[in-house]
Amino acid sequence: MSIDLLAAPPGGTTQTAEPWRNAASYWRARTAAVAGVSGPVASIELTALRHNALDLVVRSSGVPIRVASKSIRVREVLDATLALPGYQGILAFTLPEALWLAETHDDIVLGYPSVDRAALAALAADEQKAARITLMVDDLAQLDLVDAVAPPAPRAVLRVAIDADASWRSPVLGHIGVRRSPVHEPAEVARLAQAIAGRPGFRLVGLMMYEAQIAGQPDDSGSGDGVIRWMQRRSGDELRERRGAIVAAVRAVADLEFVNGGGTGSLESTASDPAVTETTAGSGLLAGHLFDLYRHFSLAPAAAFALDVVRRPTPDIVTVLGGGWIASGPPVASRQPLPVWPEGLRTLPREGAGEVQTPLQGDAARRLSIGDRVWWRHAKSGELAERVDAYHLTAGDQLVGESPTYRGEGKSFL
Repeated sequence: MSIDLLAAPPGGTTQTAEPWRNAASYWRARTAAVAGVSGPVASIELTALRHNALDLVVRSSGVPIRVASKSIRVREVLDATLALPGYQGILAFTLPEALWLAETHDDIVLGYPSVDRAALAALAADEQKAARITLMVDDLAQLDLVDAVAPPAPRAVLRVAIDADASWRSPVLGHIGVRRSPVHEPAEVARLAQAIAGRPGFRLVGLMMYEAQIAGQPDDSGSGDGVIRWMQRRSGDELRERRGAIVAAVRAVADLEFVNGGGTGSLESTASDPAVTETTAGSGLLAGHLFDLYRHFSLAPAAAFALDVVRRPTPDIVTVLGGGWIASGPPVASRQPLPVWPEGLRTLPREGAGEVQTPLQGDAARRLSIGDRVWWRHAKSGELAERVDAYHLTAGDQLVGESPTYRGEGKSFL
């Protein structure tokens, strides 16, 4: 089926306005919907997806949202989201992916610099795709590499955006945030903008600043939340002032089409910055379990996967096939998938979620039989699509369709 988020999803017999509020009926309905599908099963509940997509629009307060494709990796979900008012354009994660998406989409910003020589050559040779794709840069050496692949004279003019560092350089705590761009201060970004503007074959059209220490840091985890909230307030205040100065400095050099910022976890604060013209979100559509740990919004568990019980090592332990679908980031428990139904199951501390099998312990295990299913939620979002060829689409207790992932379409983009 073609996903339509403007219309209410097809009704199953257990459908309510927010069915996930009743965990027992929600997960039992999803189990019933995919009962005839061989495991492992990845599914998207359409009512939950619609809720999340509309909630993100409300949180972005009228500022358009660019969809982060690395957190989705399903073209039908990308297209359905972009059909909603409030969404505009794609933030892709590799240039080969952007070239593929540019066959049907005309506003794609690359979220990261690319040194893929074959992909850069293909972009430079295609006027239409060069007009649809914006490269991300933070160093003149990246432009040098492009020129070495395709000299500026005969090629299409390439659109570029600057990725400026949004981390907080705290006088007490030091560097807070991720290590991305080398340009942090307004003067540094302005010098890079001037250098880009002076080079033939490139056109500076955008600026991105991703505040990972705000967007990607949960503030309701039950451990150190007061410190996290203090850090985010201080970092947000500093960033608002510095981003405004950076945007003003770059606009003095080039006529920017967009200033991008934020992520699912920071939509409210990012959208309130007058220097920002668009926000970014992706993981919030499918809602990995990391987003349960934010206090100012609540997402529905749209995407999930079910693994089959294949062993019973002890009366209170069952073993499911597979499970080690780990999210990016530090190798800590929060990056592992989370068993959510039946309630009361936990992974073993010495094994965790395994590549080929995962033992689960708890009282609920005593009631599970060989062939029963355990529902899991992924930590972020993109990792799930890399493991399956398709998502099965459900609405209540009904299986209503199937959407191929990138993998299911024969694509692997890192």
